[in-house]
Amino acid sequence: MATKAKKPAVSGPVPEGYEFGGPLGAAAISFGLPVLMYAFIFLCNDISGCPPPSLLDPKNLDLEQLKREVGWPAEGLRGVFDLNVTLYVLGYYLVNALLYGILPVSEVQGTELATGGRLTYRFNAFTSHAIILAVCVAGTINSGANWILWTYISDNYLQIFTANLLIATSLATFVYVRSFSVKAGNKDMRELAAGGQTGNLIYDWYIGRELNPRITLPIIGEMDIKVWMELRPGMLGWLLFNASWVAQQYRNFGYVTDSIIFITGIQSLYIIDSWYNESSILTMIDITMDGFGFMLSFGDLAWVPFLYSTQARYLSIYPATLGPVGIAAMLAVLGTGFYIFRSSNNEKNLFRTSPNDPRVSHLEYIQTKTGSKLLVTGWWGTARHINYFGDWIQGWPYSLPTGIAGYQILAAGSGPPAPTSWPTEERWSKVPRGAGV
Repeated sequence: MATKAKKPAVSGPVPEGYEFGGPLGAAAISFGLPVLMYAFIFLCNDISGCPPPSLLDPKNLDLEQLKREVGWPAEGLRGVFDLNVTLYVLGYYLVNALLYGILPVSEVQGTELATGGRLTYRFNAFTSHAIILAVCVAGTINSGANWILWTYISDNYLQIFTANLLIATSLATFVYVRSFSVKAGNKDMRELAAGGQTGNLIYDWYIGRELNPRITLPIIGEMDIKVWMELRPGMLGWLLFNASWVAQQYRNFGYVTDSIIFITGIQSLYIIDSWYNESSILTMIDITMDGFGFMLSFGDLAWVPFLYSTQARYLSIYPATLGPVGIAAMLAVLGTGFYIFRSSNNEKNLFRTSPNDPRVSHLEYIQTKTGSKLLVTGWWGTARHINYFGDWIQGWPYSLPTGIAGYQILAAGSGPPAPTSWPTEERWSKVPRGAGV
């Protein structure tokens, strides 16, 4: 006699309605954000700056000149993708995965699942990336700003983005299809995310159906895809991109400015801090509630490393100087934001993992219907998402040091900027500098 099939395990009560504007919103974001990123790559570039000078004089716009200014591939759209570049990017992922598999790890229990039990997570991002960065330092000491990695990134930046976009899309599709094998009571403690079960393909693919998709690979072992992608290839890529733009500024002008060093330094601090406190991500809503779909895969692998390194890329063509007062002001803003961000996250993480710890045992909370506890005192009594407020504050010094470096305010009739301020390499020789107003 046939038995009734069991329903898949669910991470919590399935919410009614949609987020992000439903299927139309999910489709618009899924297709629109990649287009927006390509626009950023071309229109705020390391060849003519941001924006391309031709766009500031639309009446005399010359398409061929604009193509030169934005770095449009000679092959046209076909040049956006390069198979060799894609293979190198996949090799980068493989190296990171191998280090994850062979280096010592610290094992940490995640938060309790809605269906019971806790998953074990393996962390070693800090040591893995320390090895990779040590190789980068050695290469830079040996070859300076012309080290092959730095020149390869700047020469193939567009194609590297395309490779990461394809990886993010393929990964989201893989975990979406695989999520249909999740069954109730499975021994691997697989669950579906509450918000990713609407039945609409594009929406569920975007939001993510499975809460904690995992795979087991030879040598590497078991890997939690969502947690691994959160802090590894994309965050390290962000740091490497910044370093490549510092090297390019030096190749362009023969020096590096305090602004690009400051931005690269504070963003590196943020990145390395996330690796050092890797286990704290287990209490983030991305890990505890959200499924892994295109929203997270694109965010981790394409949005964060490429968009967040735009400031350094901009400064590689438009050097700006802050001076001691400017540096001090930026450090004050950064310190305030970082303190709020890190201390509030530490408080939340400690309360969720060790509620009897004397540092958080006095905090008051509200018990919800789902069993979770909402803090109403301490940092989280100050604001509901106080950590995001701190993150927002510390984001300001990521962009403020760029000022309006690409623009020069000129008196009427004073003519264009002096040629001595132009980049010296041949590929910039026909590109006018800046925007006279």
